[in-house]
Amino acid sequence: MSDISVYGEGLVKNYGKTEALRGISFLVNKGEIFGFIGPDGAGKTTLFRILTTLLLPDAGHATVEGFHVVKDFRHLRTILGYMPGRFSLYQDLTVEENLKFFAGIFKADISENYYLIKDIYDQIAPFAKRRAGKLSGGMKQKLALSCALIHKPEVLILDEPTTGVDAVSRREFWEMLIRLKNQGITILVATPYMDEAILCDRVALMQHGNIMASGTPDQIIASYPHRLFSIKSDQTLELLSLIRQMTGIHSAEMFGGNIHVSASNALTGIKEIEDFLRSHDFRHFELEEISPGIEDCFIDFMKMNQAS
Repeated sequence: MSDISVYGEGLVKNYGKTEALRGISFLVNKGEIFGFIGPDGAGKTTLFRILTTLLLPDAGHATVEGFHVVKDFRHLRTILGYMPGRFSLYQDLTVEENLKFFAGIFKADISENYYLIKDIYDQIAPFAKRRAGKLSGGMKQKLALSCALIHKPEVLILDEPTTGVDAVSRREFWEMLIRLKNQGITILVATPYMDEAILCDRVALMQHGNIMASGTPDQIIASYPHRLFSIKSDQTLELLSLIRQMTGIHSAEMFGGNIHVSASNALTGIKEIEDFLRSHDFRHFELEEISPGIEDCFIDFMKMNQAS
């Protein structure tokens, strides 16, 4: 029995002259949380629509649990759970009515499969008679996930499920995903949030329809090839413009209120950066060498792709 749950090879999709997917290949193992990380326009939604049999690829092929996404689309729709980026449940139906409707589509027994959604649905059960359109963002998210799970899917595909919800709801949602993974469900999740990448077992970094890198978060971070420094200053924009002119600097980018500076060679260190800034009359700043995060890696891969 194969350990591969989802497989894609050479997937291409164009919308007119726009290349949404440029021949991407990947595999997702059974029972893991696999994240597709990238900004809007990276191709994540197009990929998920292909995997959920809602869109035909122009080239390449993909399978889910061994079934071809084009030839076996009818069967796949019975074993997939899909939560699209936009809230797609019936706004005029109540919470309870939505759940019963989706269970009915799949001929699923709510009481039999309730254990899958209990931790999630119990949080919105007090609002069972409320119309879905009147729910908060976090409650809509929980209802959509409950409806995607009620037929006990083998693979759960979530397109930017935490976009537009508060930080507490985001954390709670990821705790739910980890519990679902522990029940043997394979989970694919698309997100623009780099901090969510570290919660996945493995990730693929996407930009402009390409997969720039894939692996565990630790593997991707370990591949970062530069020394990295963080600078904090009251003159952030002026310092950013200046540091980009320094010899030995690979890149300098804003990260919140700080600037992350990567060195192009091992000889560029704290002393060299301090000396350069002070020689240009910068006196008040905080400088330290730091370990890279997923976002640093993403930007570096992006720059390499642009250069090539």
